[in-house]
Amino acid sequence: MRFAYADPPYPGCAHLYEDQEDYAGEVDHRELVRFLEDGNQFDGYCLHTSSTALADVLPLFTDTVRVMAWVKPFAAFKRNVSVAYAWEPVIVKACRKPVVKPGMTYRDWIAEPITLKRGLTGAKPEAVCRWLFEVCGCEPEDELVDLFPGTGAVTDAWESWRSQTRLAV
Repeated sequence: MRFAYADPPYPGCAHLYEDQEDYAGEVDHRELVRFLEDGNQFDGYCLHTSSTALADVLPLFTDTVRVMAWVKPFAAFKRNVSVAYAWEPVIVKACRKPVVKPGMTYRDWIAEPITLKRGLTGAKPEAVCRWLFEVCGCEPEDELVDLFPGTGAVTDAWESWRSQTRLAV
């Protein structure tokens, strides 16, 4: 199966990536969702967005999706922002139902601090990526398509997860 991992610049935040060589301005989220939902492309996917953009992004989906939460116990607090941005919605369509392992129940949220000094604003922690691979029912033989590779952290997490998963079998 093919699984798409989409972690684009969030609506209104593309300017944070102007110095990146693949910078192309604001991401057209309507087109991105159409691409994710194209049944010929992917069997499952996840899309990171911001809490302030969720109300605009979620109605773009026609697939049955689930909103998960990445809660950030340590987040970047900004001057003159009275309510911190300390969680992030992740819109998910699983490839398949996750296999429940003995003594394990997956949560629809994860608490994990943000990454620091990863070379790019918004780089995802490995634990967040691995959690998403699990809740989306990914298997080591699946193909990951990282639509916004940035630092390569998602692909690195995928390779690490696949190796560990194969060893556990």
